[in-house]
Amino acid sequence: MSNYIPSTPVPDNEPVQGYAPGSPERAAVKAELERQSKRVVEVPCVIGGKRVRTKQFGEVVMPHEHATVIARFHMAGAREAQRAIDAAMKARPAWAAMPWQDRAAIFLKAANLLCGPYRARMNASTMLGQGKNIFQSEIDAVCELADFWRFNCKYAEEIYADQPPINPPGVWNQLEHRPLDGFIFAITPFNFTSIAANLPTAPALMGNVAVWKPSETASHSAQLIMEILHEAGLPDGVVNMLPGDGPTIGNAVLDHPDLAGVHFTGSTPTFQHIQQVIAGKLAKYRNYPRVVGETGGKDFVFVHESADPLQVAVALVRGAFEYQGQKCSAASRSYLPQSMWPKVRRHMEKMLREITVGDPRDFRNFVNAVIDRRAYDKITGYIKAAKRSRDASIEFGGNYSDKLGYFIDPTVIVAKKPDYRTMVEEIFGPVLTVFVYKEKDYEKTLAICNDSSPYALTGSIFARDRGVINHAAAALADCAGNFYINDKPTGAVVGQQPFGGARASGTNDKAGSALNLLRWVSPRTIKETFVAPTDYRYPFMGEE
Repeated sequence: MSNYIPSTPVPDNEPVQGYAPGSPERAAVKAELERQSKRVVEVPCVIGGKRVRTKQFGEVVMPHEHATVIARFHMAGAREAQRAIDAAMKARPAWAAMPWQDRAAIFLKAANLLCGPYRARMNASTMLGQGKNIFQSEIDAVCELADFWRFNCKYAEEIYADQPPINPPGVWNQLEHRPLDGFIFAITPFNFTSIAANLPTAPALMGNVAVWKPSETASHSAQLIMEILHEAGLPDGVVNMLPGDGPTIGNAVLDHPDLAGVHFTGSTPTFQHIQQVIAGKLAKYRNYPRVVGETGGKDFVFVHESADPLQVAVALVRGAFEYQGQKCSAASRSYLPQSMWPKVRRHMEKMLREITVGDPRDFRNFVNAVIDRRAYDKITGYIKAAKRSRDASIEFGGNYSDKLGYFIDPTVIVAKKPDYRTMVEEIFGPVLTVFVYKEKDYEKTLAICNDSSPYALTGSIFARDRGVINHAAAALADCAGNFYINDKPTGAVVGQQPFGGARASGTNDKAGSALNLLRWVSPRTIKETFVAPTDYRYPFMGEE
């Protein structure tokens, strides 16, 4: 190919399809749901491009029909982890040396494959394996993932184009963004297929190689991600997938001297453990590993008396109960003024009376099942405790059943104290806690909102008065990395609101932006002098 400076296509957010009755996209995904519901997919490890099988297996069941197995995955162990690292390091020289535009072309092709021939397949896989309705799957597993792949390529182009602005006569200054010296360990959650794909591939775009440990419960869609990447032309060994037990794989990978970075989304305790392990092994590593993480949240909706009650109610219902509250950004606590609570309550009551809970294959259901038994037991434990507590009461919902699937009704708790446990602890389920404050305590309650939770991921304020908005935004500046004004605290869009939080919510490296990609490169400055000096003396050394 001739030498030229390419420009990647200008990205735009992938349009969300509507899946209305009678539409072709609805028929396609319905057919895929039927097909995938009737077969059990084998999910091997993928190491150096080869499908590797082990002697231990795990199962993926439908959360809404937990007697039905849809995937059996081969569980990786320490041996497979070492093989994956070896395969990654073998692939690294050629991948790092590949022109960046050729790496970008792979992910641009993957985005088009996803939005074209794989769209129905990916949606059905995410719906069945991770319990999402069609809208939640479409905005995540297709649109956001395509956006990650497309926007990341444009951000990479901008990073590579950023060069020193000053070149004195006879000198050429350059800035090189090299991949990190080693491999990246990507650890991904069940709740977003887009995150699962982005965490290993964002570093890969910048020339890195990755060992990827997906969530066991998301193994069904993980194997489909690998299929798309293979079809898009990703060389063998650049991304190696290891389904299986987290501690078993993690202990082996974190002990390797070539670990260059960790890209993580998951629980706060797990991320803190990873940080501690790495800190204890610093002398062993060739480099100081880059550690990037997005963890938990206790996301708030703070309401001022000037807000519109109907808008607040819609934001609470959508923000708290879409995807069963299994989003790090889900509205989990709300502070409402005493005079407004009755109006908001009436609107919420009407909506929650209309909402149905059930199988995602029935498109009428707004709420579906939580991911697994462990989540079900944790969430229902909070509900049971609230029913017994003198400091809280169940306002709506509170019912649940695991007979067929892990179903929990949208539940609203009213806390009598702002530090009641469901106001401060992450639940990760369809449970919203409301604290009703007196208008005279507005400033005091703002301070409580800022100080009572260790997290700082997302949050929103509702107010009509602009002075109130400005004041509240300043008062809550440190407790939400993604902040919303008169909107629910969920639904960040790549290219519009890069996502991430601080405090116990992570390192705030903003997935879906150039800020994140910069974490996966090691800059080298290059100065070239065209005619080197031949005399050591400087002018000031001359005779008087």
